Amino acid sequence: MAARESILLDNTVVASKEQASADLGDEAAILNLKDGVYYGLDPVGARIWKLIQTPRTVREVRDTLLAEYDVDADRCEKDLIVLLEQLAQRQLIDIVDNV
Repeated sequence: MAARESILLDNTVVASKEQASADLGDEAAILNLKDGVYYGLDPVGARIWKLIQTPRTVREVRDTLLAEYDVDADRCEKDLIVLLEQLAQRQLIDIVDNV
């Protein structure tokens, strides 16, 4: 994957087809089918993962999290983008630049 400047609120994100995942109670496990590496997500990460099983903008994901969790909007957005960037680096999500 080419290096990105940053993920933006208007980007659409979706789980890659090159992965397999499973719910583990409140958490999630993801297997990258390209390299065979497993990743785990905590309850909030698992919620984000569930949301991006269908294409959504980062803004939509952020707004859903703000409605469901008692969290500061700036912190929510920053933490969300950090997680999405990590998932993108591991080729677990696809990102579309919406113009």
